[in-house]
Amino acid sequence: MIEHAPNWADLVQGWPLFRDPILCGLAAGAGLGGLGVLIILRRMVFISAALAQAAGLGVALAYYAEIHLGFTGIWASPSLWALFLTLGTAMLLRWEPKRGLNRESLLGLTYLLGTSGALLVGTRISQEAHDIQAILFGSAVMVREEDVVLVLAGSALVMVYLLWLRRGLFLASLSQDAAKVQGLPVALLETSLMVAIALMVSISARALGALPVFAFSVLPAVAGLVLAPSPGIALLVAMITGAMAGSSGYLLAFFGELPVGASQTIACAVIVLLAAAVRAIIPSQKRPEPTASETTAT
Repeated sequence: MIEHAPNWADLVQGWPLFRDPILCGLAAGAGLGGLGVLIILRRMVFISAALAQAAGLGVALAYYAEIHLGFTGIWASPSLWALFLTLGTAMLLRWEPKRGLNRESLLGLTYLLGTSGALLVGTRISQEAHDIQAILFGSAVMVREEDVVLVLAGSALVMVYLLWLRRGLFLASLSQDAAKVQGLPVALLETSLMVAIALMVSISARALGALPVFAFSVLPAVAGLVLAPSPGIALLVAMITGAMAGSSGYLLAFFGELPVGASQTIACAVIVLLAAAVRAIIPSQKRPEPTASETTAT
């Protein structure tokens, strides 16, 4: 235990302990930050919050299946259950209701069901309740080696996916009709995007908690869209600022002896405020909203 105020010497001395959480925050911020640009363009900013709660329910069900139903091995893996629940929820949210319900209603319903379901199941598995609490309310003080590997690999895959298919994804997000005219497989692009979001949210929520996952998937993208002249550049800015927020937020928590998830969220918010200040100070012409035709040239 560090009895005095933490300093750089303490960070260096304990680097093997602090390295994994910092790397995890950096990778999650980059991957979720890039996805956030498309999340904002599609006007579904609360999707990551709903999916993170679904991941928490998946972890709770995994422990319940292991303790009360006798599941073992991979069938009792919390990461696998979290991924399945998150993917299923993402596919549900891809559905466009015709009457009564709308996308916002579905988001609210899945958020509430995930949160309440995890808490209810958690009362039957009290010995593992700390894992569920960590997902729902954040932790990231200690990160499992398995989670670090998953977040690093998942973030790398997501960034390659976004950079490779960015033109089609942007066009489908801004105008599905224009994308269809261009001959793009809109349904496939939408499905792949939801799978990417579900993958990144499920593995990041298990490692970091729901609060920073929500922040990473929205605020770095806001900074990118404020600063960048095109969605393609905004994507790169969001990845960089997300990585900065993930790592600097952990350092803020370490030196200030603050909760990690809240500190990473504050770091994201500070980056947005700085981006807005830069945008206000640097003189430039008012930019129109990006159109589908401009996106194809990005």
